[in-house]
Amino acid sequence: MQSIQSLFPKIGFFSILDVLLVALIIYQLYNLIRGTIAANIFIGFAVIFALNFVVKALDMKLLTIILGKFVDVGIIAIIVVFQQEVRRFLLLVGKNASLQRNKAWWQYFFGKSEVEKNNYARIKPIIDACKSLKQTRTGALIVFAKYYDEQFYQNSCEVVEAKISKRLLESIFQKTSPLHDGAVVISENKIKSASCILPLTEKTDLPAQFGLRHRAGIGVTEANEATAIIVSEETGEISYAKQGRIKMNISFAELEKVLNKDF
Repeated sequence: MQSIQSLFPKIGFFSILDVLLVALIIYQLYNLIRGTIAANIFIGFAVIFALNFVVKALDMKLLTIILGKFVDVGIIAIIVVFQQEVRRFLLLVGKNASLQRNKAWWQYFFGKSEVEKNNYARIKPIIDACKSLKQTRTGALIVFAKYYDEQFYQNSCEVVEAKISKRLLESIFQKTSPLHDGAVVISENKIKSASCILPLTEKTDLPAQFGLRHRAGIGVTEANEATAIIVSEETGEISYAKQGRIKMNISFAELEKVLNKDF
């Protein structure tokens, strides 16, 4: 009986919690790299580590030395190669730890209806502009950044710093406008910049009809704490990107709902 207990030590609450937390971290990391080139790179690292173990066991000295050099710098190499994924993971942790909690306290003190009323006043010009852009099939990319990273956005943008308005958004995305080719970035209840060139997603499983505008909309939500509205120039269809995922052909009721939640 004692030998059986030694083989299966007593499992406590913290042991179960430890396993659950590790499983949660692995699941979140899987979600971050799923469908991207990073997944293939991760497999490459896993193969190198597995080969290193095999050649050591077989006492193959030359390969052990070569692969050992890769393994020695493995952690540094992983951080360098997966820097965008690490950034997104830390942003995800920070968002869940603070922003949602602050939002809950705001609703507790000021009332949910009051918060939604204020939100609607802010997002109405955006929704009205999207309706007009959809009707005229004018391509558009509107990014909502929770944190406006000046180094990231301003290097490739024209600074606007203007109040959000339907007419301004329509004017920016008109094909005759010099600012139409790029994204508008909204943060701190202002149109901060326009004509922004954004990083494209590296996902390989996107629909064939997705052009640069859709890929940029997904890419910016992968690299930053941001969401994006994409209006298709070909079909007028409205899509919504968040955390590297995209929801296509959403209605204006759905758009209002997600903007109320995220903006």
